[in-house]
Parts: sequence; C-alpha cells; structure tokens
Amino acid sequence: MGLMVDIFSDTMAIHAASTVTLAYLRPTIMRFCFGVNFELQNFKLTNTNRAQRITCLALMIVIHHFVFFNLEIFSYENVLLILKKVASISLATLIMSLLLGSLFSVKKE
Repeated sequence: MGLMVDIFSDTMAIHAASTVTLAYLRPTIMRFCFGVNFELQNFKLTNTNRAQRITCLALMIVIHHFVFFNLEIFSYENVLLILKKVASISLATLIMSLLLGSLFSVKKE
C-alpha cells in the first residue's frame, strides 16, 4: 500500500518505508495492547474492549507518522518540527479513523 501511495504522489518510497516498519513492529504492538489474548489462534478484534483498540490504533499511527516525517525532513536539527508534525497529524488521523470506524461499525444487538 505504501508503495502505491509513493508511486502516485512521487515521495521517493517514504510511505513504503514507514509502512514496512509498521508491519515489522505490528506483532510487538499487538502483544503490548492485547496481551496474551493476541497469541491465541481465535483472536478477534471484536472480542477486545474499545480502549485496547484505540491504544493499538494510536500507537500504529504515531509510529507510522514518526518514521514518515523523520524520513521526509531527514534532519535532527528540526526535532521540534518533526515532533509537532507527528503530534498534530497523528491526532487528526486518529480522530478521523475513530469517526469513520464508528460510522461504518456494525451494531451488536
């Protein structure tokens, strides 16, 4: 997915790099958020509570944006700019993801 975004937006594979980094860290993040339940074969996100899902989503968004903006700016002289961009855009992405998730969620009765 990151490579397709890079092809159409001409960003020199920084989306692909941040997506691959996130894919590499995904099992660790899932184990951190969901604990031992993640190791089971019948693990489903619907069986977890909302706080665990939001924590997992927030960690993944922050890591993705942190890697992305580090590669985009590629200068540690601008650490405050990187952190400001990561914080603001991660917060906006998290809010948008939660809104879209609640809009398209299936209600259990």
